Amino acid sequence: MDLTAGGARVASVTRTERTGLVPAGTVLAGSVISLIGLTWDIQWHGDVGPDTFFTLPHLFLYSGSAISGLASLVVVLMTTAARRAGRPVDARVGGRAINVFGKVFAAPAGYLVTGAGAAMFLLYGLWDQWWHGLYGFDAVIDSPPHIGLLLSITLSIIGTVMVFAAAREHRWGTAGVVGSLGVLIAFSTVTVLGLQQIDADPIDVVSVGIAFLSVLLVSAGAGFWGRPGGAVRVAVALAVIQAITWWFSPWAAEAYASAVGLPMRDYIDGVPAMPAMMPMALLPIAAVLEAVYLLSRRGWSAGRVSVLAGGIGGLLIGATMPIQNVIVYGGSLDWPVVFGTAAVGAVFGLLGGFAGWRFGGMLRLLAPAKGENTHA
Repeated sequence: MDLTAGGARVASVTRTERTGLVPAGTVLAGSVISLIGLTWDIQWHGDVGPDTFFTLPHLFLYSGSAISGLASLVVVLMTTAARRAGRPVDARVGGRAINVFGKVFAAPAGYLVTGAGAAMFLLYGLWDQWWHGLYGFDAVIDSPPHIGLLLSITLSIIGTVMVFAAAREHRWGTAGVVGSLGVLIAFSTVTVLGLQQIDADPIDVVSVGIAFLSVLLVSAGAGFWGRPGGAVRVAVALAVIQAITWWFSPWAAEAYASAVGLPMRDYIDGVPAMPAMMPMALLPIAAVLEAVYLLSRRGWSAGRVSVLAGGIGGLLIGATMPIQNVIVYGGSLDWPVVFGTAAVGAVFGLLGGFAGWRFGGMLRLLAPAKGENTHA
């Protein structure tokens, strides 16, 4: 893999497309493998029971992070070698190179973030192994080492989004940003489980967290795309992930339990645990946000429109999540929870819409402008 560039513009673009896609696709594949392991592991906890450290779902979780981390390390080492040899480095491969530890290493911005997340994952993994050794098994998903592991993977996926954003002039770059943001929303629904320790009745704080992060990441897609369709594309990516994992999670848990000779619990409800936490109404809500974004074409500032869209998105997701839980799990609808969660979701949505739009704009800046010198 040659990270340097030279020659004619067409040759440079072709080389970037070839050399940039391989490591970018590898880190995204690692994130997807971790996502598979996470959906599997959560379903296992609910349908089979506590587990030990060395299980197949855990293998997927850890191998996915290892793949992303090793791919990032290879790119960093090759970028460092190119910089030391005095060869220019194409900034479209992971972003402009950043000096690390003085000038010991030169790391493209996206791969630096992805690699840092993977390194943190290793440290939290050691803590998780100690936790298993101390207690023998995991009783809950939101244990301290698990929260650290999930945050580490989240950081790696943010780096993956940055890697693809740096290559936004290619179709695979923009498609990778949309897909990575969808994976990031899926992961975030589990990370916010840490909020369930907060007692704020009648507000469902987990649903508020899901509303905030979903609005933030969908708005980031809109801000990155810079034209109508970005929010809907991210929502479609999540819908595809939700549909696949809705089938996969229960099937994998049952198949693995049968393979290792463990019984399923008698009282399981068959609901795919992690996919059921993903906002099912996100796609039509994203379409509503797209309509709001059109106000910017009528003279409204992008900042005001993003805040308005975020508030509406937070309100709608906050209102629909308690309804979704009743539809999926049954029971009676608690209207105070619906209204309270919607109101607080709208407040956090205002912040999520503004921050997400800004984040999308920052992603656009990772890619060199057309006609700009793309070599760092």
